[in-house]
Amino acid sequence: MKFGLNFFPSFRASDSSTAEYFAQCLRLAERADQLGFHSVKTVEHYFYDYGGHSPNPVVFLAAVAARTQRIRPITGAVIPAFNHPIKLAAELAALDNLSNGRLDVGFGRAFIPKEFEVFGVSMDESRARFEEGIDIVTRLWTEDRVSYDGKFHRFRDVHLKPRPVQKPHPPIWVASVASVESFVWAGRRGYNVMVVPYAGSVEKVRDMVRAYRQAWREAGHPPGAEQVQGSLHCYVAATHREAIEGARPRVERYIEVFAEAMRSWATARSGQYADYGKLVESIGRTTLDSMLADHQALIGTPDEVIEQLQYHIDVFGEFEPSMQINFGGIGDREAFRTLELFAGHVMPKLA
Repeated sequence: MKFGLNFFPSFRASDSSTAEYFAQCLRLAERADQLGFHSVKTVEHYFYDYGGHSPNPVVFLAAVAARTQRIRPITGAVIPAFNHPIKLAAELAALDNLSNGRLDVGFGRAFIPKEFEVFGVSMDESRARFEEGIDIVTRLWTEDRVSYDGKFHRFRDVHLKPRPVQKPHPPIWVASVASVESFVWAGRRGYNVMVVPYAGSVEKVRDMVRAYRQAWREAGHPPGAEQVQGSLHCYVAATHREAIEGARPRVERYIEVFAEAMRSWATARSGQYADYGKLVESIGRTTLDSMLADHQALIGTPDEVIEQLQYHIDVFGEFEPSMQINFGGIGDREAFRTLELFAGHVMPKLA
């Protein structure tokens, strides 16, 4: 079983500075590399304390690549709707070279209305821009010269430099929160998927993962070769009480900044995001207790976390947990304790 870290900034200025946060992330990534973790990923978001400290995953992951030997950097995810695909393809290829062929690339549609508003992109175009962007990037990576006449982008006779190290290209992931269409599309195309069990119900995500695996099989891709990665908050301590008391204020901070970013849905409407009103309501009701009751986090002693992970394996099948261990302003002592306890006591039981 593979295990990864997910660096998703979710803190206030009173908790940490951006510089302090990234320095901590790099220290954790270096140690995770030594401990045998498989991946490190980060997000592309803007404007809010929910993710907004990470507007360009490539920059942070280049620093990770320079400080590690084996761990795979993953964009989780870059947004084609907010980036020109030629520039995106070139930057990602550069990162694949900097990491000597360790890069995985996750693409996402984005879901925060304010981001679309500021970039001047209609939310109703998000899926079309997403699919066209991935098509252009993969063609630029694999074809010598590319001409393109699409809905949003037109160009002639482009030869991309640099070229990716990995052939035909780095592994591609699709990040999806609440859209079964994205899961089915990824399965048909032979891409991996990133899921978010705490943004909604585990049962709904389970059904979307099943639809993904079915689409994968029906498209004729190698059975069992598909990959699923799940983002989960993780806080491990020696006792149950210490874990709950330590995680509670950090979970509350995370939910606070998440809810703030989602408030722009109060006046936004898009047929491509039909279920997001319910998602906003769900986030507003979330607590640490509800996350634990609904199996949406890994919080407790090592033995409790093993049980929680086993539940997810039973629900989703084989998957890679991508764990947020320094969410909500968590400091070094707690984050490194989680990392060390997880590597020392959880991974050996499930690897």
